[in-house]
Amino acid sequence: MSIQRNPTRPVTIGSITVGDGNPIAVQSMTATKTQDVDATVAQAEALRERGAGVVRIAVDSTKDAEALAEIRKQTTANLAVDLQENFRLAELVAPHVDKIRYNPGHLYHHGRDMTWQDKVRYLIDLAGGNGCAVRIGVNCGSVDPAKKEKYASDDSITPMLESALEHCELVDSLGFHNFVVSLKDSDPSKVVEVNRRFAEQRPDVPLHLGVTEAGMPPEGIIKTRIAFEQLIGKGIGDTVRVSLTLPNPRKPEEIDAGREIVDDIYAGRVRSVVRFDDTKLNIISCPSCSRVENEAFVDLAASVKEMTEYAKDYAITIAVMGCRVNGPGETDDADLGLWCGPAKVNLKKGEEPLGAFGYDEILPKLKAELDALIAEKSGSAAGV
Repeated sequence: MSIQRNPTRPVTIGSITVGDGNPIAVQSMTATKTQDVDATVAQAEALRERGAGVVRIAVDSTKDAEALAEIRKQTTANLAVDLQENFRLAELVAPHVDKIRYNPGHLYHHGRDMTWQDKVRYLIDLAGGNGCAVRIGVNCGSVDPAKKEKYASDDSITPMLESALEHCELVDSLGFHNFVVSLKDSDPSKVVEVNRRFAEQRPDVPLHLGVTEAGMPPEGIIKTRIAFEQLIGKGIGDTVRVSLTLPNPRKPEEIDAGREIVDDIYAGRVRSVVRFDDTKLNIISCPSCSRVENEAFVDLAASVKEMTEYAKDYAITIAVMGCRVNGPGETDDADLGLWCGPAKVNLKKGEEPLGAFGYDEILPKLKAELDALIAEKSGSAAGV
């Protein structure tokens, strides 16, 4: 397939360059505990050897940052760091990584005495001073609250888009241009729309593509392929991540999936019409990463998939999230949501909390809520 790539500017991330017509780089994220240096180094190297252009590591504490310094010494992977809420950790990690990712929607949780603009200036100063690239990573479940309030509750795309454009404008004004943007959702169709709209307005900015909480293979790969085919096929996208719920030893499969999808698109092995089937059961689950507080989350996601098979013909979304960082917000848009803590799984119906249950208790509770939801939908359909 002949693809005319968007004329994005080059962004250097360690030993690679994305954008400006360079090959699309495939990324992944370690799922080991960051403070387990040996395990994290082993996984970073496994991902690099499989072909990862960038390996992202979560850093949520000073101890994580100390571990990162040692990890840096033991791997040649291009390292990105994911700070989430604690933006001040950037000072500790910037000397040891090639890219810093920040989420505009998470700049409100710490340092309330600072404006978000001052926080971004702080991050950009550190990135520039340490030769780091930056990713402005906007996620559907953690959008800037000021942007979200401006639009109808069913419009999740415009707040994401406005947030990304606003941050690009500020970062550009600081004279820093070594950055990429990501706009992610668990719905492939929304990923396509928001990235298309962004690319129309800022065709110069390289895009990192991904379907967040895509879930388990093969469905998670299919969802991601749908979005990537429609975007990369139109020249949009410079680096990609396939976010899958996998046990730690299988994390390199994310790299395999990403490379295969990109290769297939360039070879023309795509569907003529690629539409996500929104009339069927949709299970979303986050990629396993180091924030998962109980690795039973991965088995739980698989059990949810198996248990809910009987509901496959209902337009219901169930979200299974692995941690307290993204779980509470990113289950809000699901019909039923589970976010997992160390010992309990929190069950939600939309934004309404229904309680916290043990890992051995949650499936019957979920099934009862699912049955009630099916009955409710069936009753509504019958009354039409």
